[in-house]
Amino acid sequence: MHGTGDIEFLKRVFQKLLINFTWWVNRKDENDNNIFEGGFLGLDNIGVFNRNEIPKGALLEQVDGTSWMAMYALNMMDIALEIAVVDSSFEDVATKFYEHYVLIAESINEAKLWDEDEGFFYDLLTMPNGEAIPLKVHSTVGLSVLFAVSIIDFKKIEKLKDFQKRIEYFKNYRLKTGKYLPNEQVKEGENILISLVKKEKLVRILQKLLDENEFLAQGGIRAVSKFHEKNPYYISVAGGTYSIGYDPGESTSGMFGGNSNWRGPIWMPTNYLLIKALKKYYQYYGESLKLEYPTGSDNWLNLERISDALAKRAVTIFEKDAHDKRPVHRDHAEFYSRPENKELVLFYEYFHGDTGRGVGATHQTGWTAVVAELINDDAWEWE
Repeated sequence: MHGTGDIEFLKRVFQKLLINFTWWVNRKDENDNNIFEGGFLGLDNIGVFNRNEIPKGALLEQVDGTSWMAMYALNMMDIALEIAVVDSSFEDVATKFYEHYVLIAESINEAKLWDEDEGFFYDLLTMPNGEAIPLKVHSTVGLSVLFAVSIIDFKKIEKLKDFQKRIEYFKNYRLKTGKYLPNEQVKEGENILISLVKKEKLVRILQKLLDENEFLAQGGIRAVSKFHEKNPYYISVAGGTYSIGYDPGESTSGMFGGNSNWRGPIWMPTNYLLIKALKKYYQYYGESLKLEYPTGSDNWLNLERISDALAKRAVTIFEKDAHDKRPVHRDHAEFYSRPENKELVLFYEYFHGDTGRGVGATHQTGWTAVVAELINDDAWEWE
């Protein structure tokens, strides 16, 4: 806003986040292998069963918990690099978080969480007898790997010689030993893409994301794929049978009191993170990567245009349609058609996966307001 960054603010925030990050690293990595088990992480009933109450002696290795920690480490690295440009004492800690990220990226790609046949990431339930059961649910869990992406601006780190040296060491060592490296760089001296997934995996995940028979809805990205409407997933463990289907609106599960639902509705925070991630990927891949939007349409777009199109879908939930109605007010259309109420808009907890209808609480839902930034995007004229 004023042409200068607020470094003091970043420093204060960084110190508080550092304490929180350390707690997660020390408390939620059961096997000390950089695969995390963080309960439901606010996703409530998205799991087949309550992920805080798994069978005794079993271990649930979570894709979303691990991806979240990777994103956390990457955010911390980005903050530290921003500060290190003016305060070199933060260079070492930037390196620390880069190394954290590399190790998490290696683990999530080598811990049998990726299904090569289906092209998707799944949680892994390891039973006391050592049996490993992939929980093959098409959900935000498998999409969360896309959140942890960033670009290291090479010009910004030109003065950070120690950080550059450490990155180069990691690259050379990992290429030599065949270990996973989350870096992509066209040539020396250019920007570096940091991502949990290589281009091939990214494409396969996005093909599901952009499929209207899976995640892509008129109002954005569903939390659970519509695929499970006709193909509910079942699993029998520890004497119990559990299932998950596609519930686009109110929860039909009694889990967590049935007060929230991640089994099909559209949630604005995850849509926002996906849209931002695609823009970041576009900054690196540019016109070299295009996908069908929607999948199977033969309409090929770059990732920036796809992210803009997803943003537009999210915004249409609140916009008036051809009948002068807002999808968000579907259940109360008559009330909001009155002249004195026509410009009132409620920000619900989440939205129906098929219609965009507002569902859940209409209070304490500040996360829905992230749609304001999407509204400001002026790149929609092409459509």
